Amino acid sequence: MSMVQNEEIQNRRDSSISKKSSTCVNLLYSSSNKKRQRYVTKDGKSQVNLGNIEEKKRFLSDIFTTIVDLKYRWFLFVFMMCYIVTWIMFAEIYFIVAWLRDDVNHIRDQTWNPCIENVDSFLSALLFSVESQRTIGYGYRMVTSNCTEGAILLMIQSIIGSMIDALMVGCMFVKISRPKKRAQTLMFSTNCVISYRDDELCLMFRIGDLRDSHMVDAKIRAKLIKSRQTKEGEFIALEQSEFNLGYNTGEDRLFLVEPQIISHTINTSSPFWAMSADSLKREQFEIVVILEGIVEATGMTCQARTSYTDDEILWGYRFEPCMSLEKGAFRVDYSRFDKTFEVTTPLVSAKEMQALKDLERNEQSILSLYWDNVGNTYPSTDTENRLTRVVSSSTNSHMKKFGNPS
Repeated sequence: MSMVQNEEIQNRRDSSISKKSSTCVNLLYSSSNKKRQRYVTKDGKSQVNLGNIEEKKRFLSDIFTTIVDLKYRWFLFVFMMCYIVTWIMFAEIYFIVAWLRDDVNHIRDQTWNPCIENVDSFLSALLFSVESQRTIGYGYRMVTSNCTEGAILLMIQSIIGSMIDALMVGCMFVKISRPKKRAQTLMFSTNCVISYRDDELCLMFRIGDLRDSHMVDAKIRAKLIKSRQTKEGEFIALEQSEFNLGYNTGEDRLFLVEPQIISHTINTSSPFWAMSADSLKREQFEIVVILEGIVEATGMTCQARTSYTDDEILWGYRFEPCMSLEKGAFRVDYSRFDKTFEVTTPLVSAKEMQALKDLERNEQSILSLYWDNVGNTYPSTDTENRLTRVVSSSTNSHMKKFGNPS
């Protein structure tokens, strides 16, 4: 096979990969409104729907978690049906026993020895089943000592009823005490901001806790959700990459008494290192923030989530202070929790700004060398011309890349 044919095959393959990638991109992004399909909603709900699950029996193997995860209306339905089904099932068995022993035809016969007294219909058998399982015991209907099967059925129903009580009460307790609702009192700012802090470009957002009972061992982490195409042409639709929120310094472990601003320093290891204010508008990504901690009242682990899309990041802004000092305490004004104000911030990326600083540092070292030579011995014409060319070329490259610094 000739080289021309190999090139044609490779071009067709690349074209096919490109078409598939563009199709995946169109599925993830809406071209009409240019709005990204969220991976996680602002209130922390996942936007991923699971389908075509063949092995449904896996859910039955973990029946406790399956019941607890049900919505309240379905949970209450299962709760009621567990009791109603057992009542009706044992009522049918009791009625069949009474019918086979002909007790239904000898209700008022004083000489007859029934198995279950005063059970002459299915309704009376149902009442007896409810009274037995719930240990009501009105005394009008009862199992006598004339039949063994009646005593065995009563013991079986008592055991099954106790098991249902234990399961349902346990599920109800766990569902009510789940820390899921505790996350409703954990707040995240509506927007992220990007500005300089301590001479470093930082991405920041604010979190707060509305309750007086605080989260124990609270930790914060964040993931960047972004699609990309590999060098081999593989399209990764939702690649997750975690970026640093102070893991190395312990700043990710929080004492969440008052609202705190969480900061991510945009450095060489940051996924936002080469991102400028203009490229931020063209990027399509999502930041998922996860706050975890132990609920002080119950000791259970609570997790709160939110997300920020590219259009929810404000370049050149900071958060307004929301704390003030009162008599004997600090006061938090949550009406200012989401408020921001604009600050002077260069529109270039952190990478470009670092290159600019390195360029200025090199220029200063060159000029320092030049004036040192002037102070000691006047440099030759060749040395002076060489230094002038270096400074001029450095300045021209500076002008072309970043514009006039003035």
